[in-house]
Amino acid sequence: MAKKNLPWEGGCRCGRVRLKISAKPLLTMACHCAGCQKMSSSAYSLSAAIPAEGFEITRGEPVIGGLHGVTRHYFCPHCMSWIFTRPEGMDWFVNLRATMLDDTSWFAPFIETWTREKLSFAETGAVYSFETLPEMNAYEGLVKEYMARDEA
Repeated sequence: MAKKNLPWEGGCRCGRVRLKISAKPLLTMACHCAGCQKMSSSAYSLSAAIPAEGFEITRGEPVIGGLHGVTRHYFCPHCMSWIFTRPEGMDWFVNLRATMLDDTSWFAPFIETWTREKLSFAETGAVYSFETLPEMNAYEGLVKEYMARDEA
């Protein structure tokens, strides 16, 4: 699948929760925070910021796990795959775990965050690295640059 061929489909490991993406990602990311390390059982988590209107659950009903506060992580209730996150105060996008897509061949993280917590061997090849998170005012430029690369 080419990155430009929408819609994309995906789902959890057991297939009981399925989703459809009908809008291109605003940004792709790798997060090295200790929380993502624990939740993904890996060195980092991979995600794609999908505009909320382009994200649809087509089968099943995800449940909240991990973070239960204003930022919420959503999982399959059966296989417990971590599917997506709805970040606090940012309801205009869904932070989809990119590995939930049926075809991930196009995926590469554009930014990596929380590198001050990263495991010493973990490398992502991201274009930009941040010790924590980018400043809020930096996201607009990052999204524009990512989207421009996507159009090229």
